[in-house]
Amino acid sequence: MFTLAQARHLIATLRPRIDELIVLRADLAELRADLTDRGVSPLGGLAEVKGLEARLFGILEELTGHDIQVKGFAPVLLDFPGERDGRPVLWCWLEGDSDLGWYHRVECGFSGRRRV
Repeated sequence: MFTLAQARHLIATLRPRIDELIVLRADLAELRADLTDRGVSPLGGLAEVKGLEARLFGILEELTGHDIQVKGFAPVLLDFPGERDGRPVLWCWLEGDSDLGWYHRVECGFSGRRRV
């Protein structure tokens, strides 16, 4: 369980890794598209695909190792289990958010997302 302050601190600490994940995701998408369309890419070939996948999955494992729930990959959606007013909630960070400023009750999911 994370307090809001703990979740915010962790997202700030891990932000460089999350930003790296976003770049790797884009590189991998472009590389796969090039290889599918033309069979070649300035980003490399199959070995580079496998390398990017390994780096990307390493970051995802790192996030889950911190007890963060990775709910989305494109866009990145991260949930941090916590409690608010005696109820279980998930502090919710979506790619593009400047700060962890949202939560939702566990049973409501993303559609129940509210500002902190």
